[in-house]
Amino acid sequence: MSESKGQFNSNFGFIMATVGSAVGLGNLWGFPYKMGTNGGFAFFILYMIMLFMTGFSIMLAEFVVGRSTGKAPIEAYREMNSKYTIVGYFAVIAAVCLLAFYCTLGGYTMKYFTDNFIAIFNHSGIYAASDTGEFFNSFINNGPNVVLFMAVFMIINLIIVMGGVAGGIEKFTKIAMPALFIMLVIVIIKVLTLDGATAGLTFMFKPNMEAFQGTGWINVLGTAGGQMFFSLSLGMAAIITYGSYLSKKESLVKNAIIVPVADTIVALMAGMAVMPACFAFDIEPSGGPGLLFITLQQVFNDMGSVGPIFGFLLYFLVFIAAITSSISVIEAVVSAVIDSRIKNGKGYNRKVIAVVVCAIEFLLNLPTSLDALGGAGLPQPLGFCWLDFYDLLAEGLLMPFGSLCLSIIVGYGMKMDWMAKEIELEGNKFSGRGYWTACFKVLSPIAMVFILLGQIDGFFGLGIFG
Repeated sequence: MSESKGQFNSNFGFIMATVGSAVGLGNLWGFPYKMGTNGGFAFFILYMIMLFMTGFSIMLAEFVVGRSTGKAPIEAYREMNSKYTIVGYFAVIAAVCLLAFYCTLGGYTMKYFTDNFIAIFNHSGIYAASDTGEFFNSFINNGPNVVLFMAVFMIINLIIVMGGVAGGIEKFTKIAMPALFIMLVIVIIKVLTLDGATAGLTFMFKPNMEAFQGTGWINVLGTAGGQMFFSLSLGMAAIITYGSYLSKKESLVKNAIIVPVADTIVALMAGMAVMPACFAFDIEPSGGPGLLFITLQQVFNDMGSVGPIFGFLLYFLVFIAAITSSISVIEAVVSAVIDSRIKNGKGYNRKVIAVVVCAIEFLLNLPTSLDALGGAGLPQPLGFCWLDFYDLLAEGLLMPFGSLCLSIIVGYGMKMDWMAKEIELEGNKFSGRGYWTACFKVLSPIAMVFILLGQIDGFFGLGIFG
């Protein structure tokens, strides 16, 4: 354990930070959006299959890699075996690409909670807007405004990461995550009182197997798997890094189950907040990220004078969820740089490294923030907007491919006795070893191949499985 980099003070703090890394816009925006795009319940079935086949196991493996080495991914994989180092680079590059669009979306949440806060006092802004879709489009087409909110979001991340593991990240998430859960419950209760809301629940939970016809289910599986990795922060360096800060006395198996279960519960709750509202207001459930900013805002507008209060609280907590995710990814990159300097016998200043990392990410976010205006005049890479391009690299390719490599490394390279040695420290038990072995040797590699194929087919519209 590298004490100089920091350590979580408690397992509760670790769980809240790790759940915070998992629970973010991947749940509150991505899950309802992708569920709506991919047939509702059919998507959820495949999501759960992916969770059991590979989500739990990759989470456990990343915990073991991080805690056993006390390092972020690059040096962690190098310590396991130098030939595995490239997998660590995949994880860190995925983290960089993820941040290149995530901070822009985080800025969106700031725009909405500030405007709702202003509307509490003067009924202006969002509360007065009769067309929430028009309000959203006017914002994303105002380039300087989008960049400003993205920059502020980045600065807040920087301040927290500069505070360290226990003093910044842990303190922040121990309060934020329980509060987010409570607010989601309140919003769900309100949404379910709307006329027509039950159709949204039917869309989510009524069995609809049309997506399984032919080979189209592979595209849905790829989307569900990609969403799972994005939502759980797998394959992007964050979980390995947080694992490196975890005490040796804590149960890795227990934590590897708690975090995905908590994340999935919040994802379902997000769907129950958004999908019923879509049907209540006759909004297309496959409407993209605007679901979070158009659909829910319409709910708050419909609530009358108390709407801005609920809007402020919800979007503020969505902002908190976004922050808890982005700080974990920034911390992973910062930690990787620190490891490199330690390896080369050099000193380091956490604050300076954090500033440099955030400055680079600010520049990478500029074309994403200006996507609606043509991406700052830069050519669209591979024909994608910049958000989709970064998403392709991170969620579509690097995260699932890196996780496939990790599964093979654990199942056939390091083998299960290596994993058991770390898991069974301090009297902890390696419960369900047969299940975990089957995951690493068979289930996870097979699932990852299908996820990669589905992601590539979906992103490039090849029509192979459509």
